[in-house]
Amino acid sequence: MSSEVIISCENIGKAFQLYTHRNDQLKQILFGHWKRFYHQHWALRDVSFEVRRGERVGIIGRNGAGKTTLLQIICGITQPTQGTAKVKGSIAPILALGAGFDKELTGRENALIGGAILGLRRSVIEKKLPSIEAFADIGEVFYQPLRMYSSGMAARLAFALCALADADILIVDEALSVGDASFTDKCDAFIQDFAKRGTILIVSHDLATLQTLCDQVLWVEDGYVRQSGDPAEVLTAYAEAVMGKNLTKLPSAPGTPGRARLPAELVNGPGDTNIKAASN
Repeated sequence: MSSEVIISCENIGKAFQLYTHRNDQLKQILFGHWKRFYHQHWALRDVSFEVRRGERVGIIGRNGAGKTTLLQIICGITQPTQGTAKVKGSIAPILALGAGFDKELTGRENALIGGAILGLRRSVIEKKLPSIEAFADIGEVFYQPLRMYSSGMAARLAFALCALADADILIVDEALSVGDASFTDKCDAFIQDFAKRGTILIVSHDLATLQTLCDQVLWVEDGYVRQSGDPAEVLTAYAEAVMGKNLTKLPSAPGTPGRARLPAELVNGPGDTNIKAASN
């Protein structure tokens, strides 16, 4: 692992606008200079950490803690309300798989556009298309419009595109359950292989995977970094705080002996809310 810092987050904060009434958004546009018609919800507050080249960093926390928002800021998908995030090198973001695809275009055409968004030249993408098709393993559907795809097929295509983008940094947001067991194993194998040569930032509720894969773990709670450092120490503290049990006593996920996973009721946070990013 290099000493070069490849991801640097300093005092990151992200606030969203929450509106009580639907027409309050219009009022904010028209009269927001004189009065505020929303209240701020801070998804992240004062988050600071560094990731070095070749390091594998895991992020743990309940749903709604701010983990995905943090990844989106690092990827440049959204901007922080306060603080700075600096990244050196290219990123393959495996977030919200397939969300940016055009349903009227074929899988092949979406792969070309997606590769361009990731910064690849058309000639490079075209050379990779056979590998992308093989990795996605969706057969002749690869040449059909995405409106014919199941959600699992679209996710397979998106994962294959990111996996073969030759990026410096792989960012994964709990996206490995995108298909059947064989494809999930393929995704796991790819991440394990990438960990030997690249930098990984991964959000997961699979404590055993984080402990095995990562060099350090961040525990995000209510938008703050509650603890960071050695995976065994952080994950044990998290498990004891959330479940009142030691890490070694966590139940295994069905069909995957030895892979501890938190029950759904312990990772679920507040329900979804229609929100809009707040500006300073």
